[in-house]
Amino acid sequence: MVLSQFLDPKNNYAFRRIFGTENNKDILVHFLNDVLDLTGEAKIKDVQFLSPIQNPDIAAKKESIVDVLCRDSTGVQFICEMQVARTTGFEKRAQYYAAGAYFNQAGIGEKYHKLKEVIFIAITDFVLFPNKQAYKSDHVTLDKITHEHDLKGFSYTFIELPKFPKTKEDELENIVEKWIYFFKYASETSAGDLKKVVGSDEIIGKAYNELIEYNWTKEERTIYQQAKKNEDDNISCLNQKFDEGMEKGKIEGKIEGKIE
Repeated sequence: MVLSQFLDPKNNYAFRRIFGTENNKDILVHFLNDVLDLTGEAKIKDVQFLSPIQNPDIAAKKESIVDVLCRDSTGVQFICEMQVARTTGFEKRAQYYAAGAYFNQAGIGEKYHKLKEVIFIAITDFVLFPNKQAYKSDHVTLDKITHEHDLKGFSYTFIELPKFPKTKEDELENIVEKWIYFFKYASETSAGDLKKVVGSDEIIGKAYNELIEYNWTKEERTIYQQAKKNEDDNISCLNQKFDEGMEKGKIEGKIEGKIE
C-alpha cells in the first residue's frame, strides 16, 4: 500500500472543509464549472454559501441536511453531496433535497416565474445505477416524445466512484477525470505521484493541499477521525442489515421450496 500524506476527501468533514468554506470558495467554483462543463457566459464566477440545514415549514416533516449548499450570482442553487454508505432510495433523497431548496427560495411568494434552477451534484462511493455503464450521468426533465427540455427547474449529476476505471495518474485525460481520481485515490496518492495528477491544474493541487494532515490542527484531526468512525459504523450497520436480509431470503426460499 502506498504511503500517503493526504487524508480522504470522501470523509464528511474533509469534504466540507474543501468545498464548503469561504477560504476554499475558488475550489468549489472551479469544481462546479468543471463537472457541469460550464463555459463562456454560463461559467460561474462566484457563489454565496447558504445554510446546509433546510428546515421544513411543518415540524413533522423530515429535516434535511446537505453537505454544501450555495447560490451563484444569477440565483441558481447548487447542492453538493458526498455519500459513502449505500442507502436505500438515495436518488429519491436527492430529489427531496433539490425540491426543498427550490421551495425555500425566500421572498418569491407567488412570483413563480422568478424561481431559479436547483442543480444537485452527488459523488457516491457505491454503484447507484447498476444498469448504467457510465461513471458520470446527467439527468434532466425532457418531453417524452420530442425530448425538448422545457422544464428546467431541476438537474442532477451523479458520479459513481466504483465505476471509474482508471487507476494510474498518467491515464487521466481531462479535468473531470482528475477530480474523480482525487475523490477515489487521494488518500493513496504519494507525494511523488502528485505532480502527475496536478499537472497544470493548480486548483487540483490546492484541493490536495487541503488534505495534508500536518496542515490540520489537533481539533480538526479529532473531528475528522470521529466523522470517519461514524461513517465506518454506518457502513457496518448497513452491511449487517444487508447480510441479515440475504440470510432471511435464503431461509424463506428453502421453506417455500419444501412447501412446494
